[in-house]
Amino acid sequence: MELNGVPIEDTYAEAFSAVGARLLITAEDERWAREAAASFTGFATSVIGCGCEASVEGVDAGETPDGRPGVTVLIFAMSKKGLHEQLIKRVGQSVMTCPTTACYNALAGESWVSVGGKLRFFGDGFQSSKLLDGVFNPPVGRARRFWRIPVMDGEFIVEDRFGVVKGVAGGNFLLLGEAPQAVLQAAELAVGAMRRVPGVILPFPGGVVRSGSKVGSRYKFLTASTNTAYCPTIRRQVESVLPDDVGAVLEIVIDGLTPDAVTEAMRVGIRAACRPGIKGISAGNYGGKLGKYHFRLHEVLRS
Repeated sequence: MELNGVPIEDTYAEAFSAVGARLLITAEDERWAREAAASFTGFATSVIGCGCEASVEGVDAGETPDGRPGVTVLIFAMSKKGLHEQLIKRVGQSVMTCPTTACYNALAGESWVSVGGKLRFFGDGFQSSKLLDGVFNPPVGRARRFWRIPVMDGEFIVEDRFGVVKGVAGGNFLLLGEAPQAVLQAAELAVGAMRRVPGVILPFPGGVVRSGSKVGSRYKFLTASTNTAYCPTIRRQVESVLPDDVGAVLEIVIDGLTPDAVTEAMRVGIRAACRPGIKGISAGNYGGKLGKYHFRLHEVLRS
């Protein structure tokens, strides 16, 4: 298969199950909502080293519960317990601390975790709560409780419980190109297109990964190490898969609330990336040993 003259390898991206949540952060103006979101999603590129993967969802937050500007954030972890811990830490340390913010659940969950219900104790006994029914989206089939925690600029409003769903982490594709700048430009175009797809995030810096990894290492204390087969500077020293006209490779990793959302993001991203200077599109997999989700590039592009 070729797209705009770029060969698409007949391979698949291997992704794994994760649990995810969606938060809506509002503030007096968009700047402070984004400041809180940036802090919340800091150091959240990979579950391997960060405990979670999180990023701003690149879609318009739309109408918000308090009528103020808002930003939606997706966060994924390997377990419900791990996600719960990350939510409490990050909402408490990055959203509650940010001037004028409030934090709401933005997902009709398959299960629920207590966030505001835990953070309320910061109010030192002066916190209060309110139940509201049928007012906010998403509909959850019950009255929703919100906690009002006194802080030095007024009150921090945070929802009592946040919805959790089973999601997908680790969808990906690889861009192989002549030169680093050409590959980076293609990756930027892909990221721009993918961030318009609801229900997905690209958790790495700017949505792009330069340090793709393989499972295992010659060092026993490492579970993952640099993906030597795709490193152009050592192609003569290892079993490389790179042809001589490829001088750089970048990866884009996708997490999503559903497999369909990941498929759509991959589809629009690959289409946007197929431009002059790109010599091929591939994907990272581990022979089916890592995860149950296999996104086959040819099927993705036909979808």
